Amino acid sequence: MLPDGKMYPLVTRPPNKGGLKTLPVVIIGNGPSGICLSYLLSGYTPYFKRHSLHPHPILQRKLEEAPEVSVLDQDLEYLSEGLEGRSHNPVALLFDTLQRPDTDFGGTAESVLTWWHEPDRAIPHLVLGRNAPGGAWHSIEGSMITLSRGEWMGLPDLPFKEWLKQKRRGLRNNRATAEDIAQYYQHYVMKKGLQKNFRCGTVVTSVRKVSAESISNHTQKDLQEGSGSLWNSNEKSTEVFQVDGFFKTVEGDTEPFSIYAENVVLATGTYDNPTWLGVKGENLSYVHHQLSALEEAVKNNSVGIMSDPVLIVGAGLTAADAILFAHHCNIPVIHVFRRRVTDPGLIFNQLPKMMYPEYHKVHQMMKEQTAACAGPYEHYISFPEHHVLSFGKDKKCILQDKNGCQKAYKISMALVLTGSNPNLSFLPNDGIDLAVDSDQPVNPKRNPIDVDPFTYECTQEKGLYALGPLAGDNFVRFVQGGALAAASSLLKKANKNPP
Repeated sequence: MLPDGKMYPLVTRPPNKGGLKTLPVVIIGNGPSGICLSYLLSGYTPYFKRHSLHPHPILQRKLEEAPEVSVLDQDLEYLSEGLEGRSHNPVALLFDTLQRPDTDFGGTAESVLTWWHEPDRAIPHLVLGRNAPGGAWHSIEGSMITLSRGEWMGLPDLPFKEWLKQKRRGLRNNRATAEDIAQYYQHYVMKKGLQKNFRCGTVVTSVRKVSAESISNHTQKDLQEGSGSLWNSNEKSTEVFQVDGFFKTVEGDTEPFSIYAENVVLATGTYDNPTWLGVKGENLSYVHHQLSALEEAVKNNSVGIMSDPVLIVGAGLTAADAILFAHHCNIPVIHVFRRRVTDPGLIFNQLPKMMYPEYHKVHQMMKEQTAACAGPYEHYISFPEHHVLSFGKDKKCILQDKNGCQKAYKISMALVLTGSNPNLSFLPNDGIDLAVDSDQPVNPKRNPIDVDPFTYECTQEKGLYALGPLAGDNFVRFVQGGALAAASSLLKKANKNPP
């Protein structure tokens, strides 16, 4: 059993006799989405702060109509109608603008929300995660600077800037390091008293619907006779979710568990499965798909200023981080990417130069130091509109340009950094049936899970919810709206909304 496993022990096998309790909610993933939802399900309730003024006059008028009613209990579709911003999800925009009213215009207006702790509204739940609270933020190299502004990384009712001030630190260029963010999320869980709901070191291997009768002869009776279940009796389902997996003990062993839940929330993010190119030789030992491989190689002195170049494939921010890291260590780089440098879809063409000087520098290098045109930057060559054809056992890689012309280069290692996909192998058919296009794998940008925009419940599977990148919200500031929508829906199901 995990050291913090006092409140809801993980069930390892169904009991022979009745009495198996079914949890109302299990959240898979303990990153920002899972933490925020746990906060809202723990009885923390947002209200419109009286006498506060929101810069959006129509939203202000709506908020003044029922200030005594929690935002969780209001009509989220009505409140979010007409809002515009950097997310396509209306509730994501709503919750963001309530917490940071004019942040997109550089303003620092205070949140128009006030938070009350109403324990009687709490819904029992568990949050399962592989790492410490914070999810994938613990897997990112600690000195990396976040793309988003530091204050956008904060969670409800504990501003990130305030936490950083307590550490006697400030934000560099309004941005934070990955290590700061990971520590802040751990601190948030402790500060808000959520740790009793978290089970770290757990790996979920299967989520499936099962008949309540099949769990035990008495289980369905238990569900209906108030054995801890919070649903209205007329909304009872004879099916529940069975969540199977294993957890790592302090001694390093693994133990299996099974939990039964009336609702399951998918909040696993997309960091798990790096994208592969699908070319010959990509499985060779010198070809890697994570930035950490370069950091490890530098630590081990296996690459350096005298090495053959490191090949970096990709034109996103992770590839840029790898280039900056290699440049800092004087490691020669060959940089290959499919797009034109001037392509408006390239992330560098969308970032303000003043706020992101280091990424602007990488963009300059990509433009000014191509194989065809020598520039001022040492140890770097860019190959726009090229792709990798193959990797050889002799550490030679073959590149091809848009005209079919091929070139071979000797390299020391390769980093394929072209994005990542969620790992939903624990769902039937890898979760493909849940996607907007059910013929294609789930992808956070091109093919997210199809959810109701005001509840975040999956349209194809009632009782199953998806948050964060899985539902198309790719920034921390916007994932919290999904948690608000899901919490509002779950409170209604549990009849925890005031009349």
